Amino acid sequence: MHSRHAARLGRDISAIGFGAWQIGGSWGEVAEHDAEAALAAALDGGVTFVDTADVYGGGRSEEIIGRVLKQRGGRRPFVATKCGRGGTNKADSYTKANLAQWVEASLKRLQVEALDLVQLHCPPTQVYYMPEVFGALDELVVAGKLRAYGVSVEKVEEGLKAIEYPGVASVQIIYNIFRQRPARLFFREAKRRGVAVIARVPLSSGMLTGKLTRETKFAEDDHRDFNREGESFDKGETFSGVPYDVGLDAVEELRPLVPGGVPMAAFALRWILMNDAVTTVIPGARNAAQAKGNAAADDVAPLSDRTMAAVAEVYQRRIAPWVEARW
Repeated sequence: MHSRHAARLGRDISAIGFGAWQIGGSWGEVAEHDAEAALAAALDGGVTFVDTADVYGGGRSEEIIGRVLKQRGGRRPFVATKCGRGGTNKADSYTKANLAQWVEASLKRLQVEALDLVQLHCPPTQVYYMPEVFGALDELVVAGKLRAYGVSVEKVEEGLKAIEYPGVASVQIIYNIFRQRPARLFFREAKRRGVAVIARVPLSSGMLTGKLTRETKFAEDDHRDFNREGESFDKGETFSGVPYDVGLDAVEELRPLVPGGVPMAAFALRWILMNDAVTTVIPGARNAAQAKGNAAADDVAPLSDRTMAAVAEVYQRRIAPWVEARW
């Protein structure tokens, strides 16, 4: 597994990480043993970066990670978590006292004395204009509760504002074949400042695996069923904000571009890693087989200029009108 480095994060991490939303909740039922096996398979495949959040399954994701890593022993991977969405998610909830409380709860669930990275979990835009919030995070670093902090954003503009704060070590943002806008100004500025870029929703909620069809059924507790119009959280988190049928049609145009013998999911992950501003990409997995497949995408050969241009053309024609102005 190749590693990448970002100055503000201060550590090399695997180019392909493990996104632990699926082993927590909102993706249909994932049995405990499958969740543990998925994480173990990712680590066995060379993954050294794990991303979770305190609200994934009401803390279940963090608890599974803490338990699996304690049982495995040896050198721990870099574990990033997120906080801020467990309550009202209003700007006035991001107080010094609440931040400290959220961090203490994550420390307990992950069974560590200090968190590698804490990210504000897609807070309201107003929070990025509240320097006291970032000052409180600075204090938690000094106190030894955090080693670093960053943000997870919905919009490019939020990412650009966040990296103005010198303590922000990372920005997690949706970046995939269906969400290409971050690769322009934001990536350029993040790279210039040494900020780690964590690419999330890399497979567009499974759309870019090429396995979904118009007949695919999703469980009632799967966000791909209940959040298509943003009923529970930002619409962009589900299928990247692209209407389901539009996404399926675009996938069919992309399919001939996938090299022979390469799964479409691996192709989509390799496309993201073609941009060297990306520090790590965090696909999720519901079981060990999916986790192994994600890690193996690191072995896919770089894509040709011709392929990259063809992907860009499909995006501009099919997808950009749905996403560019909103995110």
